[in-house]
Amino acid sequence: MENYLYCLPMSVRDYECDIQGIVNNSVYQNYLEHARHEYLKTTGLDFREYAGKGINLVVVRAELDYKYPLESGDRFVVCLNPSRESRLKFAFYQDIFREKDNKLILKAKIIATALNQRGRPEIPEELEVLLRDTNDRSA
Repeated sequence: MENYLYCLPMSVRDYECDIQGIVNNSVYQNYLEHARHEYLKTTGLDFREYAGKGINLVVVRAELDYKYPLESGDRFVVCLNPSRESRLKFAFYQDIFREKDNKLILKAKIIATALNQRGRPEIPEELEVLLRDTNDRSA
């Protein structure tokens, strides 16, 4: 997991599984979102605090490639690398691995932007600095 800026261990709960006994496809987006929020907290950016200021970080596109299902009780890790995609968009490249064998479960690219108090795309300065620093490290 050394190729990722951030990784978060998690585990599957029974109620997240469908009738087939595997994690329902929609639940993976919750795992991905939770990892993004936790990552932002580690950098000093608080999703809730931003919303309180009228700045909303929003997903504009989600690309998910399901590789292998998780089952109840599986422990897994969600890893991510943020990246600046354009002047007004940024992305989180996220992968989920099953912990016991490092099997790739899902690959995702989540594209997002920030909306200011007027509802217009605008990247806040703190996020701008974070994305700049992240891109500098990967160059």
